[in-house]
Amino acid sequence: MSLAERVTSLETYDDEGRGSSPARDRRLSFNPVGDWTPAPMADHEPLGAFEVSVARRVLQVLVAVVYCLLSAGIVFGYAALKPVLIREGVYRDRCSGAELERGVRTCYEQELRLNLMFTVAAVVTNVCALLVGTILDRYGPRLTGVVGSVLFALGCVTFALAPQLAFDGYLTGYVLLALGGPFVFISSFQLSNTFPAHSGLILSMLTGAFDSSSAVFLFYRVVYAQSGARFKPKQFFLIYLVVPASIMVAQFLLMPKNSYKTVGELMQQAEGAEEGDDVDVDSRGRRESVVGEITRLLGPKGGDDHVKTEERKKERSGVWGALHGLSALEQIRSPWFVLITLFTVIQMTRINYFVATIRPQYEYLLGDYYKAVEINTFFDVALPLGGVIAVPLIGLLLDNTSTPFVLSLLVATAGVIGVLGMLPYIWAGYANVCLFVVYRPLYYTAVSDYSAKVFGFRTFGKVYGLIMCLGGLFNLSQAGLDALTYKVFNRDPRPVNGLLLGLALVVGVALVAYVWIRSRSLRRERLEDEAEGAAETLMPGAEAEEALVAD
Repeated sequence: MSLAERVTSLETYDDEGRGSSPARDRRLSFNPVGDWTPAPMADHEPLGAFEVSVARRVLQVLVAVVYCLLSAGIVFGYAALKPVLIREGVYRDRCSGAELERGVRTCYEQELRLNLMFTVAAVVTNVCALLVGTILDRYGPRLTGVVGSVLFALGCVTFALAPQLAFDGYLTGYVLLALGGPFVFISSFQLSNTFPAHSGLILSMLTGAFDSSSAVFLFYRVVYAQSGARFKPKQFFLIYLVVPASIMVAQFLLMPKNSYKTVGELMQQAEGAEEGDDVDVDSRGRRESVVGEITRLLGPKGGDDHVKTEERKKERSGVWGALHGLSALEQIRSPWFVLITLFTVIQMTRINYFVATIRPQYEYLLGDYYKAVEINTFFDVALPLGGVIAVPLIGLLLDNTSTPFVLSLLVATAGVIGVLGMLPYIWAGYANVCLFVVYRPLYYTAVSDYSAKVFGFRTFGKVYGLIMCLGGLFNLSQAGLDALTYKVFNRDPRPVNGLLLGLALVVGVALVAYVWIRSRSLRRERLEDEAEGAAETLMPGAEAEEALVAD
């Protein structure tokens, strides 16, 4: 979900062809089907932030941060919720009589079903982003947020009443929670335009709230333990209905019906107002007032500094514009797409498999259940904190280094995490968790950053959406990985982790090599284009000198 922070900062100067001027009116679309859907409704035109009071905009941002903290990504706190579900005997009925007689903490079928709950939720979170983008572009952020709150409320009710339902309420409820989160979170992205001069800070707050939302189940587990297991999941989820209810109320009483205008759209509006030729004094006065409001909103130097800063980042990346201007089909057929998609499929599977199975993995590696609980508890705390701490550092890394360097760092870190995850030492477990909680937000942010820079905004919704969709769908293979671990390797996680590590390194090295070679070619092409342009430009006074020589 760090996607917003990267692509929104770039959207105001998307030049779909090399050498063209910045397209200030370009708006990033999260709609994966683009022109295949109807245009936005007439009453959903973007809103200028200067038309809303400062106090109201501040309140909108703060409220959005709070409700994203409480809802956007709570399903990723599964590692903290899972021990509670095991203690409550969820899916215990799937264990065989022999397993129950041996008194196993969790049996194979129970573990498989519990992990499937998280696996499907993770898949749905990635796939439903395609649907969210379409609804957001068509109907605006308010309706999108309302849909999210309804889905989230249904998830709470279904999970709370799961033991009384005729179907699997735990799986259904968790999937509904996973569906509601992206609707609430993605509809909040546009609030970064409430204060354009501080859009990066606002996006960091929203992204940090998403990452920290995984701590919700950690707090519940602590309360559950302190209550002596008397504060049941049913009570928690019914009380938690106050969150989606509050989101619903906020959408109608506080949040904007339409999205706020981007920096590029505000600059275009200001330029249009300055070029007006009204002779009417009142009309001219209104135009000047609009220009003044926009200027104050963007800062003393307007949007020019913003555009220049982003131009420097573009050059530094080394890959900007690699496939801009090509159709989505042409981009999808390229090695740029194939390699990043393969790497994403493998890494998303590794990341979500680790989240779902961290305790049984370390119970086997360390040979001690209680040490595994220590690692699990540390992970539950570190996961939300790691995201919050990493977000500003990730921004600095991506803004000040090249894309080939970032990809190299991703592959190298993935290798270290893979090795640490197979060592039977408690220090390796803690080191693995520390690296993992920073790597996870870095990875997701880097993929969105790569997609925006390489593929461009014209096809961003389709191409990036397809990458994440395929990565999410492949997560369904976790059931097979569980089967291998439990049935073939007798609960030993190292063979499966070693297989995934090997695949990640092979594909990762290929990706880095390709991007590095192509970035050098792109740089050489740009230098040649600049040299040709300079050769065709006459120096000042050159024409006069040529005329004198001719005489």
